[in-house]
Amino acid sequence: MKPNTHLTAVAGLLVTLFSSIGIAGELPAGTVISKENIDKVKADTFEGHSVAALLTDKIEMQIRNWGLKMKLTNSRPLALDPSVDVATKKYSDRVKFDTATREVTGYVAGLPFPDISDKDPNAGDKVMWNFYYAAPQGNQINYRVAWVLIDGNKGVDQVQDYAFVRLWKKNRLDGGEPVLGDGSVLTETLYAAVAPEDIKGTGTFTVRYDQSRFEDQWAYIKSARRIRRLSGSAWMDPVGGLGMLNDEIYVWNARPSLYKQTKLIGKRWILVSTNTNPKVDASKKGTPAEWTSINTGVAPYWNPLLEYQPREVYVIEGTPPAEHPYSKKIVYVDTKVPVVYMGEMYDKKGEIWRHVQFDFRQQKGEDGVTYYPPVQGTHIDFKEKRASVFVARSLKIGEKNFDMKGFGPEMLERIR
Repeated sequence: MKPNTHLTAVAGLLVTLFSSIGIAGELPAGTVISKENIDKVKADTFEGHSVAALLTDKIEMQIRNWGLKMKLTNSRPLALDPSVDVATKKYSDRVKFDTATREVTGYVAGLPFPDISDKDPNAGDKVMWNFYYAAPQGNQINYRVAWVLIDGNKGVDQVQDYAFVRLWKKNRLDGGEPVLGDGSVLTETLYAAVAPEDIKGTGTFTVRYDQSRFEDQWAYIKSARRIRRLSGSAWMDPVGGLGMLNDEIYVWNARPSLYKQTKLIGKRWILVSTNTNPKVDASKKGTPAEWTSINTGVAPYWNPLLEYQPREVYVIEGTPPAEHPYSKKIVYVDTKVPVVYMGEMYDKKGEIWRHVQFDFRQQKGEDGVTYYPPVQGTHIDFKEKRASVFVARSLKIGEKNFDMKGFGPEMLERIR
């Protein structure tokens, strides 16, 4: 029997075509997405999600133009501690949202808005209020953070160590009273340098009220050797020489109603790091190689060396007040756990200025509650071609013996 020359020719053509363009498939865990293979793997899937859809346009830009590599890992279970659900059921009915002022009253503990409809015109506000009140950071969180300051042309040029301590006076989930005091204060936060010696003590102490009013903030001014109270607009001021604003602590660090608008753009899946365990190589102290979870050996020297898994997020667009340095901020908030993974900050011309990525891990506190704190984060300034990368040297969370009485602005003096 003579072969069908027409079918043979068609089959040969298809083989040639598929060989040249590749066939979409499911990527295995361990695959590294890079500029060398991004065009090939974008057509593939990971855990059933299109790789093209998992990459935000700003992350894809970093892969193509800034050397970012993303190693895929299988998803791990991620959920809030059961105490959050108990508190939500007990207290969420007390929460009231004012559509005119976009303010919230009646909050005690748990999620203020456990059920958010995509069709709710105030959905964006409610997503951010959930984060603002109920981010799973612990009754008190105590970091010792190394800030690795990086020049994208030259590499690591400085390391600064900071203490970051935040006391929550609401949403306390250790089995005691859920609110400390009269309920007027939400958090108190110390953020101060501990090294090197020339900046030691420089920092701020901030009281955040659970009211529609500016925070009270005090700063230690090293040149004056005294503590001074700052203006109410300090929430959008720069933080020392770290290349970030106060408003970028935890990616978003403002009462949602301070923004002119907070809009839900939609939901999507993105790649995030949820099991981050940054390590410091003490044998390489004082060299770029000390930071093993940062790619300090290859320009632009700031890219994280982590593993990423898919998570579903809300995409929120915030419009800050006119006096704010940014024209808008887009953040990506987990749909199941109120944390912000990434932020995009745009200048007054509407062009990308900065990008922030936070990397998390689940951790049980001393109080027995499971929390979900960030342990590494990358703040990139594309205009300056610089980045500030924080790495948690140590982290205490839910401390049982925390000295609440000694926690105040005077701590800035004690650090000095």
